[in-house]
Amino acid sequence: MKITVSYSKNDTPSNEELKQLSEKSLSALQTLIDGNGEGNDFLGWVNLPNEISQQEIAKIESIAERLRKCSEVFVVAGIGGSYLGARMVIEALKHNFDTLTNQNTPTILYAGNTMNEDYLADLMEVLDKKDYSLAVISKSGTTTETAVTFRILREHLTKKYGSQEAAKRIVAITDKEKGVLKQIADKEGCDTFVIPDNVGGRFSVLTPVGLLPIAVAGFDIRKILEGAKLQRKEVLGNKDSDMLKYVVARNYLYNKGKSVEIMVNYQPNLVYFSEWWKQLYGESEGKDNKGLFPASVSNTTDLHSMGQYIQEGRRLMFETVLHIENSKKSLPIPTLKENDDKLDYLLNHSLTQINEKAEEGTRLAHLEGGVSQIQLSVERVDEINIGQLIYFFEIACGVSGYVLGVNPFNQPGVENYKKKMFKLLGKE
Repeated sequence: MKITVSYSKNDTPSNEELKQLSEKSLSALQTLIDGNGEGNDFLGWVNLPNEISQQEIAKIESIAERLRKCSEVFVVAGIGGSYLGARMVIEALKHNFDTLTNQNTPTILYAGNTMNEDYLADLMEVLDKKDYSLAVISKSGTTTETAVTFRILREHLTKKYGSQEAAKRIVAITDKEKGVLKQIADKEGCDTFVIPDNVGGRFSVLTPVGLLPIAVAGFDIRKILEGAKLQRKEVLGNKDSDMLKYVVARNYLYNKGKSVEIMVNYQPNLVYFSEWWKQLYGESEGKDNKGLFPASVSNTTDLHSMGQYIQEGRRLMFETVLHIENSKKSLPIPTLKENDDKLDYLLNHSLTQINEKAEEGTRLAHLEGGVSQIQLSVERVDEINIGQLIYFFEIACGVSGYVLGVNPFNQPGVENYKKKMFKLLGKE
């Protein structure tokens, strides 16, 4: 169940280059562990897998079970790290067509991540006809997209069920003591969970921010935390870990002038894994005119769109390929009496094997075209491996940020658009 990293490159780094980057990366890891670097007041996620209490886990499971029983739909209202982590895990683990299958869990819908009127109006049309509950996720309660959506949903729930029943269907995940959302939840008598002060949004998937929606969706949060614990044990203090190999490889390529890192997957259910990864790295590294631009493709689908550019466009990118070794299911290719579609040459291969050959062929072609690649191999997509991947990329992100020379745990640039928007809307 170990995550392994390999590196295919178009040039060979010198021993001195590798030594310097390895030493710098190991030093950055130690800075993270010691908690004496920039942003050290937001390092609560580092030990979170080991420190989350059994009481907290049991409370999450209990409330999730109650909400499952009363809900056809469960709405996750949040933006950025307040929903991407949960959505990433749920999309990765669920049946690809879960809305059309008879499941004993609610359909998970997402809101508070846009102010598009058509989207919200369409959502309300659905919720008019369905029993539903919601988690509203915001430390302050004043994030505009989420706050506006929550106002609409809170009023709708109250009209539909009455104030007492509405309060039972709302869970607020917010600050421990202060903020608008905390005040509303206390006044209405809603269940609450705390977003730890020392955990930033994009690192919060292993807190109730991610764990509650994941549990409502019917997945085993204890196994996810177990996977994170395994990866924590693997990487902390290990100077030869595959996590450090990833950090060294991506920073070597950055130093060689690459400006884009493309996350590549070959499974449709990992699209939101890439979206979560993009926020994690984009918001952590994109500062002081530094950082790799995180992009993504989902192959083989995107080989028929972005594949052309990656193969023959400007040589500004490298690829990080997420390789999944085993599928969950099998589906044989049927034998026909007449080989009229000329596909009998595939009969000795499973669909997984065909997908793997497409992946291997693409890697060879892109390498030939001048695109270096980092490959991360994972046994399968399940709760334990997802937990490992979450911790792997979180710790690698923190280490990479320190190697780059930025504070990976703040996001000052995000506030700029808010100031401009508030001014245009007339908010003091």
